[in-house]
Amino acid sequence: MNLLRVIFLRLATTFLTLFGVAVIVFFVIRVVPGNPIAMMLPPGATEADVARLQAQYGFDKSIPEQFFIWLGGVLQGDFGTSISTRQPVSELVLGRLPATLELSVVALLMACLIGGTLALTGTRMRGTRTEGAIDVSTGVALSVPDFLWGLVLILLFGVLWPVFHISGRISPSLDIDFTTNFYMFEALLRLRFDVLADLVGHMFMPALALAIPLAAIIGQLLKQSLKETMHLDYVALARTKGYSERHVITREALPNAILPTLTLVGVQFTFLIGGTVIIERLFSYEGLGNMAIDAVINRDLPLIQGIVLLFALLFTVVNLVVDMLYVVLNPRLRHA
Repeated sequence: MNLLRVIFLRLATTFLTLFGVAVIVFFVIRVVPGNPIAMMLPPGATEADVARLQAQYGFDKSIPEQFFIWLGGVLQGDFGTSISTRQPVSELVLGRLPATLELSVVALLMACLIGGTLALTGTRMRGTRTEGAIDVSTGVALSVPDFLWGLVLILLFGVLWPVFHISGRISPSLDIDFTTNFYMFEALLRLRFDVLADLVGHMFMPALALAIPLAAIIGQLLKQSLKETMHLDYVALARTKGYSERHVITREALPNAILPTLTLVGVQFTFLIGGTVIIERLFSYEGLGNMAIDAVINRDLPLIQGIVLLFALLFTVVNLVVDMLYVVLNPRLRHA
């Protein structure tokens, strides 16, 4: 019953957060100088043309009226029509969402694999030069932002040693008609490993650029948690029973040390999704981030509102899922 009450409170908080984000983004982008209608009009447009477009997009009403009209449409699943493309915002946003989700999930898996390996190796080799080298490497990885890592990867693996693709999501020459926009998932279901290899070739560098800073954070926190756990009584008891150091670290210390890292991964995953905006632009990756920059450049207010609201929804859902997983995995919270 307590768990259900917590879930209900978190859902209520989620709706309040989304409403606050909707209010802020709606009013802020209308305060910024610039007229989106003026960008749509051809040379020689008359006042009648301006009035017609303003009425079509609702700009002839006051800002509070515009907000409640837009909010009523959102509650019915209508996010408006894009000014730059003349297409429904919901179709545009949902069409690009799978690409960003695939990129973010792959980057998260890479970060967990790299960070976990560094943490386990540093714990196993504690007190040696290897541990010092790992600490230095994680510090360097954390101090460099993801877009700089992207530029470095483009220089190394796109120019000096051209192994991976530096732009796009998939090669146009591939003959495949996707049913959904989840290209990697669909390629796996169809056993099209040639398509999967091409998708990985396009995704590897942007995903790695996003993963490196997060891997450094995971490695530092998990290593510190393991270091604290290794001095507990049950770990010492495992040593007295004759278990190997590898068994002590992976089977005894890791299950308890990983809980704080799980919470961090969930929080950082939301920042990783936000970091896709610059990375997707850098690699010309066809995701939400790239579309968001185009929407800002074109002053496409309905599209900006839809993208920001969707990002806010992703952030709140991820945080909610992480909180619930932490309660499920932590016996002390589950039985409290």
